[in-house]
Amino acid sequence: MIAYILRRLLLMIPTLLGIMVLNFVIVQAAPGGPIEQIVAKLQGNAVEATARVSGGGSDTASAGQNMRENNAAASAATSRYKGAQGVDPELILELEKQFGFDKPLHERFFKMIGNYVRFDFGTSYFRDEKVMDLVIAKMPVSVSLGLWSTLIIYLVSIPLGIRKAVKDGSPFDLWTSAAIIAGYAIPSFLFAVLLIIVFSGGRYLDWFPLRGLVSDNWQDLSWPARIGDYFWHIALPVAAMVIGGFASLTMLTKNSFLDEINKQYVLTARAKGLSENRVLYGHVFRNAMLIVIAGFPSAFIGILFTGSLLIEVIFSLDGMGLLGFEAAINRDYPVMFGTLYFFTLLGLTLQLIGDLMYVAVDPRIDFEARKT
Repeated sequence: MIAYILRRLLLMIPTLLGIMVLNFVIVQAAPGGPIEQIVAKLQGNAVEATARVSGGGSDTASAGQNMRENNAAASAATSRYKGAQGVDPELILELEKQFGFDKPLHERFFKMIGNYVRFDFGTSYFRDEKVMDLVIAKMPVSVSLGLWSTLIIYLVSIPLGIRKAVKDGSPFDLWTSAAIIAGYAIPSFLFAVLLIIVFSGGRYLDWFPLRGLVSDNWQDLSWPARIGDYFWHIALPVAAMVIGGFASLTMLTKNSFLDEINKQYVLTARAKGLSENRVLYGHVFRNAMLIVIAGFPSAFIGILFTGSLLIEVIFSLDGMGLLGFEAAINRDYPVMFGTLYFFTLLGLTLQLIGDLMYVAVDPRIDFEARKT
């Protein structure tokens, strides 16, 4: 097992590097980079922006001299960016130097990877904060949503899927399938709006807060009151996220158990006189749960990354989903690549943990026997 873990850890290096290379090339090729973003904002206000970026009168004079000496380079820099015509060419050169775009593409990439190995993700272009500080500040919101949503989905879907497999074709199986499909058909953001209208002072009841993860006076509350306040705020966002998450996992659990129940070893166990619970949870459970456990890391990462974006916006929760969305819109490369690196590494680690959970469920699995 130790040798397998070491192989997987070593395999993470080229996998992580390949993901970073691919995304780096795609993002760099996409139009509308940070310089274009700033140029668009500076149109009509170029003089003030030039003074702000240059940093004062003496620097402005020096910049003017440099512009005269490097007129050809400045003109070429201006022509590289759409909409930069009419903007001071020296300003473009200053922006390129500020963002590191004055260096070749490969040099920028390897410098970025070298910093990321030390978990130095740099500083946000537009927030003027360290990326790591931003991630740490936003992480509790997204982790809260992802963890509680995934936990509730698994705690409900697995027992429900097992029950549906045992009662396959019964009225219970039919009406629960109809309810699950109906919940799956409702988009989470639409259900979130419905919850706000009904329970958060929209039109009917005013039972839950509309925004934030905790109240403004949270620090002044006692610890029991803090815990209650936290769950009070997170109840509606989590409910909105889990509504559509039951269907796939419940049906996966049901089909996995049905497949195992119909196998020969189950018939043999029943013929030996074992009770139905002994057969179901002593024999079928270990084999049927393998495929369910395998999907846990990807399910958690999916909810953590993409599932919470609209929910964070609707409930005014400042988490990783909203941070990533704003970074993509503003072309905030340090935030984009820093969070990509961090969560890719987290996802690969969770995949390894998922494999180890295979062994916990079924000790007969031997990863050491695998060649790769």
